[in-house]
Amino acid sequence: MPSIPLWLTGTWEANWRSFQYFLFVRAAFGALCLLGLVFPGAWNVQLSLPPSPELFTLFITYLVLSGGGLLLARLWQKHFNSQLSLQVLADIVLINLLMALAGGIESGFGLVLLVSLAAASLVGQGRWVLFYAALATFAALLMQSEAVITRGVDPASIVQAGFISAGYFATAILARLLGQRIMANEELARRRGVALADQIHINQRVVERMQDGVLILGHDGRIVRHNPMAARLLGLPDTARQLENYAPPLAAALQNWLAGYSSDSVFISGAGNAELGARFMPTGSSSGEVLVFIEDVERIKEQAKQLKLAALGRLTASIAHEIRNPLSAIGHAAELLYEERRGETFERLLRIIGDNTLRLNRIVSDVLELGRQKRAQVENLALTPFFAYFSEDAQAVGLWPAGGVVFDIAPALLLCFDRAHLHQVMSNLIGNAVRHSTGSPGAVRVVAAVSGERVEISVSDDGPGVPANLSDQIFEPFFTTHSLGTGLGLFIARELCVANGATLSLRQASARGATGAQFVLSGRAETCL
Repeated sequence: MPSIPLWLTGTWEANWRSFQYFLFVRAAFGALCLLGLVFPGAWNVQLSLPPSPELFTLFITYLVLSGGGLLLARLWQKHFNSQLSLQVLADIVLINLLMALAGGIESGFGLVLLVSLAAASLVGQGRWVLFYAALATFAALLMQSEAVITRGVDPASIVQAGFISAGYFATAILARLLGQRIMANEELARRRGVALADQIHINQRVVERMQDGVLILGHDGRIVRHNPMAARLLGLPDTARQLENYAPPLAAALQNWLAGYSSDSVFISGAGNAELGARFMPTGSSSGEVLVFIEDVERIKEQAKQLKLAALGRLTASIAHEIRNPLSAIGHAAELLYEERRGETFERLLRIIGDNTLRLNRIVSDVLELGRQKRAQVENLALTPFFAYFSEDAQAVGLWPAGGVVFDIAPALLLCFDRAHLHQVMSNLIGNAVRHSTGSPGAVRVVAAVSGERVEISVSDDGPGVPANLSDQIFEPFFTTHSLGTGLGLFIARELCVANGATLSLRQASARGATGAQFVLSGRAETCL
């Protein structure tokens, strides 16, 4: 069984807009013809169409059908093929009546129908285009045959009508093929437009959620576009237009990069004097815009630190037993040798062995503690009884001399914190303060009070304080100035504070008009249960 061509069976979605254009042109044609009858001229004689009641009725009816069809196509977009067929039928009837009134096929009005058939085939569906051509052919042959029979027109004119009929089919088929190509291209463009819109939406969401800032800048420092992270890092308002008004360091770096004085990557200061990294990249656009990536250097350092700690945790977990077992054996052997009492020199060497064994054991314990930090079990801690018990327990084991640490705790003060974590943090801070203080009575002070909506616990001493050049490093892991220290105490203390929604910071003596060091824990004062 032969297959039916795709151009004949394929359909596409009804194109109401093109159909409305078609109806508008038909209505304009009917109005012009009606004006030609109202204001007759030489064309009436040339076309053998003098004004007559029949022509007026014909063109008025055609204008009403075209205008009504246009209104119907705008207000009631249903039954597309029926509406189109009705209008094509009106064209066929009008043109054939005009040919009959003008003397037959020789009048040339049959060619006008080619335009209507072409337009109908462009917007028509399936086999309807052949139906329209067949209907126009039947009407043309019928009209010409009637003229030959009743009016004595030359029978050879039937051949001319046949040629015009063949033109009707050729026009319908070619217009159908052209329409199919146009509709296919239109559908392809629509799908690509949808895909492009989706891709733009996805890209926009990705850029908005990026942890790096993204800006598009003009050569003059004009801000074309930026994502929310760029606004946060640089402190840009939504109405920002010129970069130099809000981020002068970045604007200066941009001009240096454009002039070739600097590399693609520079370091700048952002909102709140935060350290930022900026990378410049040409967009390749016609306007020569520049793409700028803004990175939070502190976040990158924090990520690097976390990776370092993760690797360290895996390493220490695998070798902890391999280190502790020999340490236990060495310590036990030193204790046995110490019992033999072989002399002062021998005992001094054994004490060195014992002290270093304890130090190594403490280092392993501190390192293992990095990976054992449990989730904070916060509670509303009453600080007065907490520090009373803490002080009594510490003095019982001789952590500091009597009177060496003074506590000044505001009454009825609550702190949202894990009890075990706070005990570990205070032990580290007070132990460091006692070690670096002068040792006189009241050399170390622990003060707890409300500061705004937070509770602050400060631990201060009267020692030499922390050198200014070391203040940025004291919270780094494995940084220590003590010969027997591990460099993990303050780091672990700060990590525990972060886990409890608190902060731990160092206040320089120069900033508070005093001597010594002061560490401040700032935690939540609200109820956390």
